[in-house]
Amino acid sequence: MNLTDPMADLLTRIRNAVRSKQDKVSIPHSNVKVEVLRILKEEGYISSYAVEEREPHRNIVVFLKYSGRRQAPITRIERVSRPGCRVYCNKDEIPEVLGGLGINIISTSRGVMTGRQARQLGIGGELLCVVS
Repeated sequence: MNLTDPMADLLTRIRNAVRSKQDKVSIPHSNVKVEVLRILKEEGYISSYAVEEREPHRNIVVFLKYSGRRQAPITRIERVSRPGCRVYCNKDEIPEVLGGLGINIISTSRGVMTGRQARQLGIGGELLCVVS
């Protein structure tokens, strides 16, 4: 399977699984996807993830998080920077999501991190996605 935008595929699979109230979703492996999932876990949007070492390809299984009434913490997850239109921002231009209630994920020279962390470190980068 040849994907032109693997990050959009990750976000779409998570969005579709949350909408259909799935407990887990399987995604093709990449290191950037693992970093994005690490941030989603740290921020409390997913419960966990695991890398499966299966032949011929590695997969990531994402375990989604729901409240008692099957309400997911993820209400919106969307790609910002795309292969055809990259979006970069410096430390002063990093937008807030829902007045600080959501997060944006940025790929910087020091790795993948939240917009809040990038602001604190005083660095900018490519704005990958917005989650709220």
